[in-house]
Amino acid sequence: MVIKMNKLYKQLDKQVANLAVFFTKLHHYHWYVKGPHFFTLHEKLESLYDEVNELYDAVAERLIMIGGKPASQLKSYLALTSLSEATEEKTPDMIQAILGDLKILATEFKELTLLAQDAKDEQTADLAIGAVTSFDKHIWMFSAYLG
Repeated sequence: MVIKMNKLYKQLDKQVANLAVFFTKLHHYHWYVKGPHFFTLHEKLESLYDEVNELYDAVAERLIMIGGKPASQLKSYLALTSLSEATEEKTPDMIQAILGDLKILATEFKELTLLAQDAKDEQTADLAIGAVTSFDKHIWMFSAYLG
């Protein structure tokens, strides 16, 4: 059981890092988005980073509740994350990057769900399942936006 919990701790910690990086990236895009869809995207990105911020906090707190210790420094986040920092300058590229990140998050949160279920931690599994549901919806919406 110790090995299962250690794997779960590592995956939760990785998701804390992913969510911190994604939150920062979304903020960057929120500030720098341009073009005819500015108002719509500016508002959508704010809504999404608010949602990501809540999940970021919930995942970190869940890790603490079950005995783990989440990373909490930018250097640590960058070492752990599966995502990259924002480099895109054009709005369509920003949306494409968000879509790619959402797909990575959905995949990794599905893996987290399985690890949590294997460790008999249904509460963490429930948190991960809810996150995947949200990521899937955003994937659909951003894909529709891109056409």
